[in-house]
Amino acid sequence: MFDPTIYDNIKVVLEGAVYDYDLEGRIIITRREDRIDLSSMSRTFAIEFARSADKPSRAEIYLHVHLSDLAAEILENPNAKPGCTLLIKFYASINEPDRDCPKIDAGLSAIWAHRPQITQQLSYTYGQPEKTYRNQITLSFGRKVDESQLDDFPDLITHALESLIWLDERKE
Repeated sequence: MFDPTIYDNIKVVLEGAVYDYDLEGRIIITRREDRIDLSSMSRTFAIEFARSADKPSRAEIYLHVHLSDLAAEILENPNAKPGCTLLIKFYASINEPDRDCPKIDAGLSAIWAHRPQITQQLSYTYGQPEKTYRNQITLSFGRKVDESQLDDFPDLITHALESLIWLDERKE
């Protein structure tokens, strides 16, 4: 009989919670990914959403598990602490990195109570007349997650939505 892994259980809870927000009309899901990487025997789930189709910012909940964690759980290794990597990513556009990135860092840090590590990665298309930067903002919690954190996921999604609202409504 199939015994779901930590990854499977977390994925189902996260996916259900995000779809609940979609059904309530609070967000729209813009992309969903569920991959098994056969070269590394890892699994990845990502679900991306926005407040609405006309809003510029997007959020992504990203869940990943490595082979070592899957194997430790399936083989019931008593010396291992299996779990998954959970990241929250935001995608926004900015015009002035030296001004906008510190504001984004401060705003998101306030929303998330200074818990996750926030990194921002910028890119732009060379040769475009107006330089608009694409900003990928990644929130990393610095630890593996497992079923003991399932009760935190509704708050996590609420914070992600609050972050989207803040990103969409921030003043340039």
